[in-house]
Amino acid sequence: MAMPSTVLITLKSVVILLFAGWVCLWLLKPTDFWTKTWHKAEDRADNTIFGYQGLNFAVYSFPLIAVAIFGFIYLHFHAEEPKSSKRMSITSLTNPFIVRGPMGILSLCEILVAALFIIFLAWTVYARVSNDFKKMTPVKSLKLNEWQYKLMRFGTRFGLVAEACLALLLLPILRGMAVFRLIGLSFEASVRYHVWLGTAMIFFATLHGSITLFIWGIKHQIQDEMWKWQSTGRVYLAGEIALFTGLVIWITSLPWIRRKQFELFYYTHHLYALFLIAFLIHGGDRHFYMVFPGVFLFALDKVLRIIQSRVETCVVSARIFPCRAIELTLPKHPGLKYTPTSVIFLKVPSISRLQWHLFSITSSSTADDETLSVIVKGEGWWTNALYSRIVTAVDSKTHQVKYLPVSVEGPYGPTSMDFLRYDSLLLLAGGVGITPFLSILQEIASTQDRNKSGLPKKVQLIYAVKKSEDITLLRPILPLLANQIEDQLHLRIKIFVTQELKSATNLRELLNELTDQVQTVNFESVNCVARGIESFPWLAAIALLSSIKFMISLVCLDHAFLHSEKRASKKKSPSWFTDILLLCSFVIAIISGTFIVAITRWRKMRNDARPVYQKPIEGTDLGSIESSYELEEHEVHYGRRPDFGDIFSKIASQSGGSTVGVFVCGPESMKQSVAQLCKPNLQGLSAKRSTPSFCFHSLNFEL
Repeated sequence: MAMPSTVLITLKSVVILLFAGWVCLWLLKPTDFWTKTWHKAEDRADNTIFGYQGLNFAVYSFPLIAVAIFGFIYLHFHAEEPKSSKRMSITSLTNPFIVRGPMGILSLCEILVAALFIIFLAWTVYARVSNDFKKMTPVKSLKLNEWQYKLMRFGTRFGLVAEACLALLLLPILRGMAVFRLIGLSFEASVRYHVWLGTAMIFFATLHGSITLFIWGIKHQIQDEMWKWQSTGRVYLAGEIALFTGLVIWITSLPWIRRKQFELFYYTHHLYALFLIAFLIHGGDRHFYMVFPGVFLFALDKVLRIIQSRVETCVVSARIFPCRAIELTLPKHPGLKYTPTSVIFLKVPSISRLQWHLFSITSSSTADDETLSVIVKGEGWWTNALYSRIVTAVDSKTHQVKYLPVSVEGPYGPTSMDFLRYDSLLLLAGGVGITPFLSILQEIASTQDRNKSGLPKKVQLIYAVKKSEDITLLRPILPLLANQIEDQLHLRIKIFVTQELKSATNLRELLNELTDQVQTVNFESVNCVARGIESFPWLAAIALLSSIKFMISLVCLDHAFLHSEKRASKKKSPSWFTDILLLCSFVIAIISGTFIVAITRWRKMRNDARPVYQKPIEGTDLGSIESSYELEEHEVHYGRRPDFGDIFSKIASQSGGSTVGVFVCGPESMKQSVAQLCKPNLQGLSAKRSTPSFCFHSLNFEL
C-alpha cells in the first residue's frame, strides 16, 4: 500500500534526522563557537517563561526522547517486515569480524561504531583541553604551576567524557521502551553495550577523580577540598559519592562475581539511584540535561515494568525433565503476541519477593493463544529452589495441587523475525540453549499450517548435550516432528551426547528410553493472565505526556521558588537548589506517567476479565505415533562433539547457493567456533554466485 509505505519512510526520516541532530550537538558542544553562542541563547531564554532550563531541555534532552516517541510509532506501523532476499549487502557488516578478542565476537559494524565513538571521545577531550590551554587561568586557591594546571584540565575534561558515556549507558537496558529495537536489536542482545559503556564511564570517571585527588595531594589540600559542599559550582563531595557508588556497582558486576554472587550483583545495582542523584548535584543541572533522556526513558520503563508485574498470575502446569529442568506453562491473554526468541522475567514470591530471572519463551503465540511456556534449568540457588518446589508438588500424588503464584514481566523480543527471511536455517544449540529454537520451530510449523509462503524449506538442528537425559528438552516439538511429513518443512536433527559412550542410535529409540522419566503436574489457578507490555502507541503517548509534565512542573517550581526569591532578595540561591527543583520536576513527571498507566491498565483488566484457560499437560505417547513417522532419520551420536567444519561444508553443498541463516545459542566456545566458520564469508561480494553465504546470529539464553 502506498500510504503505509509513505508513513514509514517519513517516520524513519524523522527519527534519523532527530538522532543526527542530537549527535551533532555533542560534536559542537566542546567548541568555543558553541560555548559563546549558547551563553547568549541562555541569556535570552532566561527572560522568557521557560528560562534557561527550558532551552536546555528542548535542545539537549528532548531530541532523543522524540526519537523514542517517533520510533515507537514507526514500530507500530512496521509490525511485520516482509521477507527480503537482499541480505548480502549487509552480511559483510553484521557477520563476525573478530572472533576471539577480549570483548568477544565482534562484527565489522560494531567495530566501526565503536571506532567512531572513540574518535568522538578523543575529539571532546582535544577540543576542551586546547581551549583551556589557550586561556591558561590556573586555580588561584591551589597556586598551580603550568604542568599541574594542564594535568588538572585533563582530569576535568575526562569527567566530560564519562558524562558522554553516561548519556548512552541506560539506553541498551531499556526493556519495554527499548529504542534499540529500531535497529533490530533485542534487549538481551544489547546488554553487552551497556557493559562496555559502563566500563568506559567508570574508567574515565576514575581518571577524573584520581587526577583531581592527585593535584589536591601534592598541594596538601585534600582535607580542605574533598569535604566541600559548595553553594556554587561543582559540589566535590557529591562527585566523590558518585564515583564510589559507581565503582561498587562496576566491581560487583564483574563476570566472576555476578555468576557466583548473583544476589550481591543484583542488589548493589540498585545503587544507581544514589549514583544519578550524586552526579546531578556534582555536575549541575546544565550537565544533567545531556544525560537526562536516558534517565527519563529508563525511569518510565521501570514504572511500566513495576505496574505490569504487580498483578500476579499463576503456573497452570509443569513438566519435570530428568535433567533437573522444568517446563512451566503460564496463562496469557489471547491478544498478547510475541515473536520467537522473546524472553520474559519471572519472579516467584514464595522463593524471593525481590529477585527477577530471565528465561527464553519456548512456545509460539501463533500456535497457542492461551498459554506461554518457559524451560528453567536448575543451576543456581533460585532455580534449584523452584525445581524443588515443583518436584514437591509432583510427589504429593494428587491430580491438581495448590496454585503457584508468579509475577511476569515482558515479553521482550525483536520486532521482526529474521529467521523467516532464509530458505535454509542452521540452528546450533548447546544444553539449555535449545530453548529459543523451540519457539522458532513451532512458529515455522504454525505459520506453514496457515499456508503462508516464503518460509524456510530446510532446517537442520545441531544439538550438543552432556548427557542423553538432556534430549528430553525436545519434547515440546515432538508434535511438530510427528506432522512434518504433511508439511513442507524439511527438518533434520543431529544430536551429540559428549559425555556418554554408546553405539549410535536414532531419536525414536532414545526417546522411548527416556519417556517414562518425564513427570507432569497440573496446578490450581486464579483468574488472572499475563497481558504483556503496553502497545507502541501507548509508549509514545506516555513518553510525550510525561515530557510535557516535566517541563510544566519545572517552569512552575522555578517561578515559585527561584524567580520570587530573586525579586525579594539579591542573594543568590545555592546552585544545588536548582538541581533539587529539577529532581522534583522529574519525580512529578514520572508519578504522572505512573498514574496514567495504572488507571488505563486497571480499566482494561476490569473490562476484559477472563478465566484462566486450563490446559493440563499430558505425556506424549511415542507408541501412538505411526511407524511411518521417520524419527529414524534424525541422528544421535555419543562420545564426540559436533564437527562444525564438516556440518558447514555439507550445508553449503545442499543449499544451492542461497543464503543460510546460522543461529547459535550455547556456551561461548560454541559461538566462537561457529563464528569462525562464518567469518570467511565476509568476502561474499566477490564469491561465486553458487557459493552460499552464511549469515551469523548469536542468541543469548542468559544475561
